[in-house]
Amino acid sequence: MNVLVTGAQGCIGSWVVKQLLERGADVVMFDTESNTARIEMIAPKALVSRARIETGRIENTERIVSLVRDAGITHIVHLAAVLMPFCQANPVEGATINVIGTLNVFQAARDAGRPVRVVYASSSAVWGPEDAYGNVSLTEYDALKPSTNYGVYKQANEGSARVFYNTHGVSSIGLRPWTVFGVGRDRGLTADPTLAMKAVAQREKFHIRVSGHMDLQYVEDVAEIFIRCLVSPVEGAHVFNLAGTIVTMDELIGKLDEIRPGAAGLITAGGPPVPVAYRMDDSHLRATIGEMPMTPLNEAIQKTIENFEAISY
Repeated sequence: MNVLVTGAQGCIGSWVVKQLLERGADVVMFDTESNTARIEMIAPKALVSRARIETGRIENTERIVSLVRDAGITHIVHLAAVLMPFCQANPVEGATINVIGTLNVFQAARDAGRPVRVVYASSSAVWGPEDAYGNVSLTEYDALKPSTNYGVYKQANEGSARVFYNTHGVSSIGLRPWTVFGVGRDRGLTADPTLAMKAVAQREKFHIRVSGHMDLQYVEDVAEIFIRCLVSPVEGAHVFNLAGTIVTMDELIGKLDEIRPGAAGLITAGGPPVPVAYRMDDSHLRATIGEMPMTPLNEAIQKTIENFEAISY
């Protein structure tokens, strides 16, 4: 298995690369820069050195197509993207990276000269705000009502995946995470729970910029789920919800204080809620691919804080 991971220097990408290398896969890391500082927070340098590092822009069609073809790629984990705040402020550039970049990945899979399986990050942002649906757990059959540019782009990518399977036979799985947390998560509005855990580890004050509910998903579990989808023999163009543990930001602060007494004096929360419905049913994922890992939330928070405490800054 020769795997290209786009956005490999990001949070989920770093954990995916680590776990693929631990399985003995051949890995090509693709990102805009070659700095491996994020992955080296979670993996030893000797392991990271086994990966091939390539740099470039995901929106460069010729670069992506030639890389997949010439590097003998058989599987792609596509994570390269810019996040919701960037897309709201820079909609054209955001679309170029998130939509054109994803089309480049599918075109590269089509033109590789061999079967190439794609697993990509969609997002729960394809849903609209909670009040657009009511008090129900959303399934993959519910209507998509994205209220952000980012969500619209992710919806477009899901449609592109279906077209590439129907017209060219490129099998893919898109996953819709909500708030992924853990060491390495430091960008985007929903990075704030992780940044709060880091602040607790360093005994510093931090303000979470949102209120209301989030569905928290531990990055080590999320990376494993991406890999299980990657090695699955399931054919077609599938999209699956990815559900974790729903908490309010006040409840999160309480959990931080349970794990590290005094944290409630350091962490505050306030601001508008994230405009995305947070109740999702992921039974279709488990029925199609199999049971998925889900570290209990308190355990995952404790592991994250301990990992931050062990890192020298």
